[in-house]
Amino acid sequence: MKVVSLLGSPRGRANSTILAARFCDAAGERGAQVRTFVLNDLQYRGCQACMACKGKQETCILEDDLTEVLQAVADADVLVMASPVYYGEVSSQLKGFIDRTFSYLVPDFPSNPRPSRLEPGKKLVFILSQGQPNEKQFADIFPRYSGFFKWHGFGDAWLIRACGVMAEGDVEKRQDLLDLAQKTALEVCEGA
Repeated sequence: MKVVSLLGSPRGRANSTILAARFCDAAGERGAQVRTFVLNDLQYRGCQACMACKGKQETCILEDDLTEVLQAVADADVLVMASPVYYGEVSSQLKGFIDRTFSYLVPDFPSNPRPSRLEPGKKLVFILSQGQPNEKQFADIFPRYSGFFKWHGFGDAWLIRACGVMAEGDVEKRQDLLDLAQKTALEVCEGA
């Protein structure tokens, strides 16, 4: 099983990064091959709406650090996207990647029963951390993005959500969340 982990936080000891590491370590112990990309360390641009991926070629025409990431995700069985919640949304680092996944869609995606170029059946793990302790706040993020990735042919999707963790490393005091990340990895790897 191939796992690609995308870290969307600009902080080194980010709560979302810590949870992603816990997930990936547990998946690795189960035999998964894990590749991690720290998006903040990469140089890339957002989608340019050039539509080249809907005509001239089947991949994003931009050649930057996301080229390798997009290919790694295409080759993966599991995609882990980890992000803090900033102003009610995923980080701009992760959002830039998500926008570039438009290149995975075939030209006639609105009417095609198989709208994505990706092989169907990939698994999605979404990890979100937020300082806001109220779980009702920003609960719309996961359903919105898991919907987009279902469009890309992803099957099962899991959410690991940490509310009320603001300072770097706060999540390390929350054994329930660390255990959830590990448990989720076991579920995702089960049957693989």
